[in-house]
Amino acid sequence: MPNIKQQEKRVRSAARQRLENLRYRSTIKTLTKRLETAVADGDAELAASEHRDLVRMIDRAAARGALHRNTAARKKSQAARMLATV
Repeated sequence: MPNIKQQEKRVRSAARQRLENLRYRSTIKTLTKRLETAVADGDAELAASEHRDLVRMIDRAAARGALHRNTAARKKSQAARMLATV
């Protein structure tokens, strides 16, 4: 347990940031699954829309620091390859 007031504040803010990062990562996984199903169904228009949403979320997460920039680049590359198969 922190003994100093600033440490208590840092613990609270770190917990809040951890939850926000978890939300970003979870949303990216969900959007990736949506893209996979759109590609599997062969719906090019829906797949393009899902890809756009996914890339936007990945970029936002990388800018916020929820994802490492190389991880973000890898996920975007995988999504682009997935989209190319439609």
